[in-house]
Amino acid sequence: MSSEHLWYIPNQVDPGHRGDDAVEGHNSLATLTSHAEALEAHGWGGALIGTGWSRPDTFTVATALAARTTHFKPLIAIRPGYWRPANFASAAATLDHLTGGRVLVNIVSGRDDLAAYGDTEGDQAHRYARTKEFIQLIRRLWTEERVTYDGEHFQVADSTVTPRPVVHGDRRHPRLYFGGASEAAEQVAAAEADVQLFWGEPLDGVRERIERLRNLADKLGREHAPLEFGLRITTLVRDTTEQAWADAEAKVAKMAEARGESWRDFDRRTAVGQQRLFDLAERGVVLDDNLYTAPGRFGGGGAGTTWLVGSPTDVANSLNKYRDLGVTHFVLSDTPYLPEIRRQGDQLLPLLRD
Repeated sequence: MSSEHLWYIPNQVDPGHRGDDAVEGHNSLATLTSHAEALEAHGWGGALIGTGWSRPDTFTVATALAARTTHFKPLIAIRPGYWRPANFASAAATLDHLTGGRVLVNIVSGRDDLAAYGDTEGDQAHRYARTKEFIQLIRRLWTEERVTYDGEHFQVADSTVTPRPVVHGDRRHPRLYFGGASEAAEQVAAAEADVQLFWGEPLDGVRERIERLRNLADKLGREHAPLEFGLRITTLVRDTTEQAWADAEAKVAKMAEARGESWRDFDRRTAVGQQRLFDLAERGVVLDDNLYTAPGRFGGGGAGTTWLVGSPTDVANSLNKYRDLGVTHFVLSDTPYLPEIRRQGDQLLPLLRD
C-alpha cells in the first residue's frame, strides 16, 4: 500500500499556535509560503489547512499557496454550512484545474461560530444529514453534467460545473476526507467519504473503528471505491528517545503553567472524537509504545491532543503499526512548525517510505 504524508499549516490570526514561534508576520503570505516551499523541499505531499470563522479564509489561503508552489497539495478544510455545494464544487474544480489536480478536501461538520456567518446548525442529526447531501451533490457536480438534485437541505436544477476537476488514472475528482467519531458521522463516512480521518487514538481503538466502518460500508451498500483511512496526530521527534521525552514533558509543563491557553483548539464538549482523546488520559500517561496522553490534561484540545514521542525510529515504528491496520494517509505536525517540517521530513519520512 502506498502512503500519503501531509503536514499542517496553521493559518491563525494570533501568533504562537500550539507553542509555535511567535514571529512577526506569522500569517503573512511570505511566511506561509515558506512553510509550503519547505514541505516541497523536504518530501511532504502537502498540508492540511484548518477552518474556522476565527481564522483567515481557508480556501483563499490554499489558493495563494498553490499558486506559489509546484506540487504542494492543499488539504482544504471546509464546512457545508459556510459553502453552498454548487459554489464550492465550482471553486474547487477551478482550483484543481489550475493546479493540475492538486486539490484535496477535508469536510468538517463539527461546531463553529455559525451565527457569525448566517448558518443555522440544528442538532447533530441535522448537521450530518446536511453533510451527506453536500458530499453527494459535489461528487455528482464534479463527475456529471446537467445535474438536478432535490434534497432536504440542497437543491440544484440542470447544473454543470466548468471547468472540470483533473482526471488521471482512478482519480475522478479531489479526494474527500472526513472526520468524526459519532454514530451519525460514521454513517456518513462509511457511505460517502473517500478517507476517514482518525485522531491519535491507541491502536486497539483505531483497529476497532476500521472494522466497524468497513462492516458499516457493506451494510449500507457503499457505491464508491473502498473507504480509506487516515491519521491526524502530533509527532514529537528528536535525535534520541531520551531527548524526545524530555522535550515532550517540558512542553506539557509549559502548557500546565499557561493553562493550555495557546494550545486549546476547541471546547471539550464539542465533539465525540475530542472527548475520546481526553478520556485516554484516564487509561494512562503513555499508551501503546509511545502515545503520550498528558497534553489532554492541560487544554491541548483539537486533532493533536495526543502525541507520538520518540526518536525517528520510535515514531516511524509506531506509525507503521497504524499502517499495518490499514491507515494510509498521515497528517503529522509539531511546533515550531517550520523547523519541524525540515527535521521530520529529513529524519522521519525516509523511514516511513522504506
